[in-house]
Amino acid sequence: MRKINEIFYSLQGEGYHTGMPAVFVRFSGCNLKCSFCDTRHEEGTWMSDEDIVREVIKYPARVVILTGGEPGLWIDERLVDALHQEGKYVCIETNGTCLLPENIDWVTCSPKEGAELKLDRMDEVKVVYVGQDVSPYLDLPAGHYFLQPCSCSNTGEVIAYILQHPEWRLSLQTHKLLQIP
Repeated sequence: MRKINEIFYSLQGEGYHTGMPAVFVRFSGCNLKCSFCDTRHEEGTWMSDEDIVREVIKYPARVVILTGGEPGLWIDERLVDALHQEGKYVCIETNGTCLLPENIDWVTCSPKEGAELKLDRMDEVKVVYVGQDVSPYLDLPAGHYFLQPCSCSNTGEVIAYILQHPEWRLSLQTHKLLQIP
């Protein structure tokens, strides 16, 4: 059983896959306490893998995004395999502090300052920028590096930083700007 905060269908609003239709499986619970987190960890429904898959396949999107909270606390190869058996492309948005199953298709690591990373594979790094030193994150083994304003509040600061450090790309929370889930 896995604690699910919500399962919903929308457009990916951040990072490399921005604009893609996706089914989001938001897990409750996290091992970090970020002040900007938008997940209500006290809420959630206990669901089996079969319940999760049954809900996911109600929607036409091929992409499934495991998010949270910290989905790495909850997932395993069995869940990812069950989604693959339904033809889904499985992405995860993780803080990087948990080991992940190797059968995930796309790994987005959103590292948090001071947290020890345990990932050896990531496809993109997406850092919520609040003025911290982000240069060490460029050493992470990813193909894409994004800086994202914190809750759309410091966009000008992030743009200025990226203009001075062009190895980064801008990620906006377009779902918040468009007021969609």
